[in-house]
Amino acid sequence: MQDQTKVPQKYLDLINQVFEIEKKASLMQEQNSISRNINKIKEMIENEFFSHESQQHSVGFIYHNPIGESYNETRTDCEASISGTSTDDLEIIEVIKPIIFLKQGGIKKMVQKAVVVAQAKINT
Repeated sequence: MQDQTKVPQKYLDLINQVFEIEKKASLMQEQNSISRNINKIKEMIENEFFSHESQQHSVGFIYHNPIGESYNETRTDCEASISGTSTDDLEIIEVIKPIIFLKQGGIKKMVQKAVVVAQAKINT
């Protein structure tokens, strides 16, 4: 099991807001210009925003949207609500908060579990 590393809540709040904007922009007709801005913010968060010149290694955050991935009770990077009655062959159908990792000197540590909704896969 992977332990979560503690970071200031304001960092997680900022990243969660960027994730929400990204989700909303993906539903828009004309998303190209907004997507460029979101990608620039994500790049800053990952590579430069949290680093200081005095630090030897760069510090940043990466987030992962697990939408569409399989879910089971042994998965330690997500907290899930199960939709429907079946708990077999579950798939993540909605992501409320992404998985967030702290990236420091080539090492990634989880700082936030995803909050998701999962339901049984629909076989088509």
